[in-house]
Amino acid sequence: MKPYGRKTKKKVGEILALGDRIQALDRLAQIPDAQLTGHLFSYFYNKEELIKFRSVTAMGELAARIADYSMEKARILMRRIMWNLNDESGGIGWGSPEAMGEILSKSPALAREFKCILFSYLDHGGNHIEHEILQRGVIWGIGTYLGTAPLGLTDVTKGQLQDHLSSKDPVKRGYAIRALSNARVIKYMDLPNFIQTDKTTIDIFTGWDFTVTRISDMIHACTPEQVLAGNE
Repeated sequence: MKPYGRKTKKKVGEILALGDRIQALDRLAQIPDAQLTGHLFSYFYNKEELIKFRSVTAMGELAARIADYSMEKARILMRRIMWNLNDESGGIGWGSPEAMGEILSKSPALAREFKCILFSYLDHGGNHIEHEILQRGVIWGIGTYLGTAPLGLTDVTKGQLQDHLSSKDPVKRGYAIRALSNARVIKYMDLPNFIQTDKTTIDIFTGWDFTVTRISDMIHACTPEQVLAGNE
């Protein structure tokens, strides 16, 4: 990496560590897009989970901005994320499914083209990702996308998310609840008792920081409209 590249990477890291989300994203937007892209990808692999999630958030803003002036460049960025999740890439695509969901939540145009690919990572009949931690990322990414496009959930993916409610991994259970809640299809009265009373706590990223949340509280936090929609 060239000296100026290392300097910019350090600057990006310092910005991602800021506590103010708006200020951080504004400062990142001042860095040329071509430079920022690579550095944000590098922070997907940061040992601090908070920095990883913040870089994912910033990538969503960046990709949406790029899509506004060049859909082809935005597609190239999306294909780079997809390559990171390909076994042939030789690496592990940490942060990539989360970033895909974040991007699709910010760009309806990209969502129309790539939503089915994100969903396919959960599908055993599609491009199912076997890696347990990456599976978490896929569920999170889908949930993030559904937060802005609740009607985008397909019946197939809905069933796959419901299957994860019984996962031995509490993070997957919590992320599945978040996704189904964002899609407004939570059927509260139909949920098994062990989910309704699950006191396990997990960290949930809330846009720039984490909050510790009990899985049962995530269910009870569903609005009446969400519960109603799920039981229609």
